[in-house]
Amino acid sequence: MSDTNSDVAELGYERARDELVNVVKMLEQGGLDLDDSLALWERGEALAKRCEEHLAGARQRVENTLAHAEDPDDEYDEDD
Repeated sequence: MSDTNSDVAELGYERARDELVNVVKMLEQGGLDLDDSLALWERGEALAKRCEEHLAGARQRVENTLAHAEDPDDEYDEDD
């Protein structure tokens, strides 16, 4: 990730996704010079990676919760 995209690491999922949608729209519209198009594409790649990181984390949390819920040995003792 380039220095100009270093802020992407701080974005939440929804903000990264919304910005990625806008990047795709801008690239689809065309009309940008090559350097601007490449910079925008690089930002889009960084945003897509950030979204994937958020989704992977959410998936892991769900899997951990389901595994914990299915493990009868992890049930709390009602006397606690």
